[in-house]
Amino acid sequence: MYHIYNLKAETMPVEKLRELQSKRLADTVRRVYDNVPFYRKKIDDAGISPADIRSIEDLNKLPFTVKQDLRDNYPYGLFAVPMEEIVRIHASSGTTGKQTVVGYTKNDIRLWGEVMARTLGAGGITKKDIGHISYGYGLFTGGLGGHIGSETIGCATIPASTGNTQRQVTILQDFKPTFILCTPSYALTIAEYIEDNNIPLDNLSLKCGFFGAEPWTESMRAELERKLNLKAYDIYGLSEIIGPGVGYECQEQNGLHIAEDHFYLEIIDPDTGKQMPDGQPGEIVFTCLTKEALPLIRYRTRDVGYKLPGLCACGRTCVRMSKPSGRTDDMLIIRGVNVFPSQIETVLMEMGGLAPHYQLVVEREGTLDRLTVLVELTEENFTSEIRRLEEINRKIRSEIESVLGISVKVKLVSPKSIERFEGKAVRVVDKRNLK
Repeated sequence: MYHIYNLKAETMPVEKLRELQSKRLADTVRRVYDNVPFYRKKIDDAGISPADIRSIEDLNKLPFTVKQDLRDNYPYGLFAVPMEEIVRIHASSGTTGKQTVVGYTKNDIRLWGEVMARTLGAGGITKKDIGHISYGYGLFTGGLGGHIGSETIGCATIPASTGNTQRQVTILQDFKPTFILCTPSYALTIAEYIEDNNIPLDNLSLKCGFFGAEPWTESMRAELERKLNLKAYDIYGLSEIIGPGVGYECQEQNGLHIAEDHFYLEIIDPDTGKQMPDGQPGEIVFTCLTKEALPLIRYRTRDVGYKLPGLCACGRTCVRMSKPSGRTDDMLIIRGVNVFPSQIETVLMEMGGLAPHYQLVVEREGTLDRLTVLVELTEENFTSEIRRLEEINRKIRSEIESVLGISVKVKLVSPKSIERFEGKAVRVVDKRNLK
């Protein structure tokens, strides 16, 4: 029996959904044209007017928005409402350049609670459950996004935030939460602490976890489900669109359902901007259909994924997309070959006998790039004979080179020597000077 939080919205007939999207798109384009000088100029420069946008099919007439546009209009230049209507401000981590600032009206906050309630509901969560939120609280949208979804359903909600893994595990044992939200890499850190301290999994009451904010593989899902004795669901979102809640897996665990009555999904060729057919990977693009404060039009996320054909067995009629496999801007180009960390993660996780922690180090020697893969050993393998370690190294290198088509160096490192992160894991250290 599938649990659906908002049956009417999530199982809306596709034809009716397209009509709703068309109306909402036309309304949004008119609002941004009237209230955001940036969009007025972009639309004028494209040689169109809001009157030309009458259907969702007209979306491709509109220009794209990119992250640099938010930085160029920092902090509030893309807001479509006066500041007195803004009740919440979040911002990206700002690892490069200025932070991207996002605002929310009261209605936007309600919308966020709705789509996050759908997300948790898709994993079977009801008001009888207890939620443990281990995303960071603050400018990052993860913590408060998970929190509002849990409270919207009516769950008892524990705002654990990140860090202090010992305390987190104590709460998991004593407070008996039935679901957890955090990054998959931090979930592995929790699982590692539980394992290292010989804590029986029976001491925990977790039945499912909702993991996002970084790409993760099916192999890592199996690892999380085994180590924490729960069902692991992928969730997807980004602060510029609303935060977590844009896409979510149901109990089928077969693609991310998009809340497309609020966020319209496109998959494009990142080089040409043309639409990609279902099943073909490309850049993920979203248009906000109902956001008030920051309704972005055709926002290029730089995430890579594809649309799944057909409807899901759960009965939801909204489009599904794949788990993002990486990012077009985080993608490494090494000796002319596109490399995503998730490709290497899949190889490592499928081999077995290795800790689920790794890091890619890219360096330039002369005119050539060199990729070194740091692979953390388990305690068992770390104490193996030299010959056994050499065999492991050769096998890893052979498998990775077979997948990537380029030579790599593999370095086996001791257990727990790769830094653990409470938020997003740092998978790539690029030491090249590519300016």
